[in-house]
Amino acid sequence: MKNLIKNFSIIFIVLLTFAAILSFTYSGDVEPEKVGVNRLIQNINEERVIEVEVRGDFLLATLKGEEEKVLEVKKEPGQSFAELMSDYGVESEKLQKVNLLVKEESGFTYWMTLILPAMLPILLIIGIIWFMSRQMQGMNNKAMGFGQSKAKQNKPDDKSKKTFKDVAGAKEAKEELNEVVDFLKNPKKFTEMGAKIPKGLLLMGSPGTGKTLLAKAVAGEADVPFFHISGSEFVEMFVGVGASRVRDLFDKAKKAAPSIIFIDEIDAVARKRGAGLGGSHDEREQTLNQILVEMDGFDPNLGVIVVAATNRPDVLDPALLRPGRFDRRVVIDMPDIEDREQILKVHAKGKPLTKGVSLRKVAERTPGFSGADLANLLNEAAIMAVRLGKKKIDEEEVLDSIEKVMLGPEKKSRVMSDQEREMTAYHEAGHAVVGHFLKNCDSVRKVSIIGRGMAGGYTLSMPEKEIRYSTIAKFKDDLAMILGGYMTEKIVYGDDQLSTGPSSDLKKATQMAKKMVMHYGMSDKLGPRMYADNEGLIFLAQDIHEKKNYSEKTAEMIDEEINELLNNALVTAKEVIKTNKNKMDDLVKVLLEKETVEQDVFSKIMSGSAEAMPDKVEAEK
Repeated sequence: MKNLIKNFSIIFIVLLTFAAILSFTYSGDVEPEKVGVNRLIQNINEERVIEVEVRGDFLLATLKGEEEKVLEVKKEPGQSFAELMSDYGVESEKLQKVNLLVKEESGFTYWMTLILPAMLPILLIIGIIWFMSRQMQGMNNKAMGFGQSKAKQNKPDDKSKKTFKDVAGAKEAKEELNEVVDFLKNPKKFTEMGAKIPKGLLLMGSPGTGKTLLAKAVAGEADVPFFHISGSEFVEMFVGVGASRVRDLFDKAKKAAPSIIFIDEIDAVARKRGAGLGGSHDEREQTLNQILVEMDGFDPNLGVIVVAATNRPDVLDPALLRPGRFDRRVVIDMPDIEDREQILKVHAKGKPLTKGVSLRKVAERTPGFSGADLANLLNEAAIMAVRLGKKKIDEEEVLDSIEKVMLGPEKKSRVMSDQEREMTAYHEAGHAVVGHFLKNCDSVRKVSIIGRGMAGGYTLSMPEKEIRYSTIAKFKDDLAMILGGYMTEKIVYGDDQLSTGPSSDLKKATQMAKKMVMHYGMSDKLGPRMYADNEGLIFLAQDIHEKKNYSEKTAEMIDEEINELLNNALVTAKEVIKTNKNKMDDLVKVLLEKETVEQDVFSKIMSGSAEAMPDKVEAEK
């Protein structure tokens, strides 16, 4: 009906416009020439006019000649042709020679010319009212649709869809998700054994480990409707909108069952209830309550599986994590060396790597890297190769990208004085020498005095194989290595010349020693007890004021233990540096000459080989 009215209005306006144009046009074959009354009187007196046609206020005069010519004259309204001729003194004899035709306006054009002036204002008013009503209707629709879910449904024929083949590593997570997909595809073989379909699966892991990518793979593998939404899209400024959107989302999923709902960053709406500042009427709590009821409430929820992802499982409400809601919780760890190699192979597709690029070597140099970090690493290598004008990506670009992702881009434009360069070289050499000669430290892979990010120089040390647990001995050796730069500056330049360079090292060493004492129970005096279980939870109302689970006397003991660990690390670093002072001086000379020392050259310097020294250094010897 609305379309009919709209089309009728358009046709009516077009016809009115057409009629208005016709009413002011001449329908003859010859285009008339517009002239004044004097010209017409002159032609009549000269007996050149054959015929005069009267049309309302217009006169159309046809002239004699080889070619027919028509003159158009506008007369005064209400004045007859005879009165006009009489006023201008035209003789009656000459008028008798003119054929006079009088045509009255009639038909469609006549009526349109009468109706159009009155109809135009009315049509204009109707059009304004119609336009305003459409706007108001649109606003009403938006208001009514405010509580509807913003979830997007995955399209099965999407060309960019992912599958489990596109996800490297995370074997256990893929098995769990593949089971859910298999349950939806072939439910009969499970129900015959009395198995019930799991209602929820929670993906937990650090940022960048591939939680969202796994959800995309589930969408690509499953032949069922897949709805995905972010946790933050439930809550708006109006009360009750979040719960309404949850109801709408599950209603859509139930109608399309069997189906999957994926909620990314569910911790945005699923934090512990009763801990916020908004009381029981907090909008997030109402949204969470609705999620709990929809997943496992009074009404059965059949055929809908909820997959959620979060990197903060510690803040989620316990009612959400119980069996019957999230039946399965899958932890996605940082990839190990084998997984990193597989992830690099996935992201290396489409990138022209040279034969010399060893992805295994890259995987060895990237402990602690997530899947997102590895993807970014290869992307940075490709960008660097383009910037250098290369057709393929060399190993040099890939290895340099590791440091760029970890520390930031090189600051070659930073101008340092000779004294600053030497101090930086000794500082980094102190880290490297202590790390090399302490058996529990990771292998030194690279030493450089070229600034990256916030660092003036850097020493890269990485383990030879994957390490899952750290021991007290390793922590103590790592503390000595971290404080090696600080101790080297004290030995070489004296206490009066200590710089601000070791500030980040002191912070890192203090944090490590604090964790050893307070988190890991690595203190003989304090014993196997955790002293920091409430730290880092200040977002909860009950923990805004820090609660210590130890007395002030114990706090003094904690400080003493932390100081003892740091002082012992300084003593260890001092002994190593003094014992290997010559080798450290050799490393500093190479650093000042080359600015960067790789692992093979560093090992030769530490072994005392003269091959690693620059030519001028050998000449000086």
